[in-house]
Amino acid sequence: MQTQNPFLDEMAKLTNAAMGLAQTAGEEARAAFRAQADRMVAEMDLIRRDEFEVLKAEIAALRAELAELKAAKPAKKPTAKSAE
Repeated sequence: MQTQNPFLDEMAKLTNAAMGLAQTAGEEARAAFRAQADRMVAEMDLIRRDEFEVLKAEIAALRAELAELKAAKPAKKPTAKSAE
């Protein structure tokens, strides 16, 4: 048994509109927070993860090359001055 109560209909419409408004406000707050975080990261001059990984690989390759060069370098013979 359903009755048509105008007061309840208006309350349902009002509640529905309030929920839509709250959802929109939440989305706006999230977007504003994300924009602020992006600005802070840009100001801090941070690098992205993929750029970091490339730099890390380059440093590892340079360290390996340096170790090879040190291993291939002939040992110096002690001079008369350093033996004293």
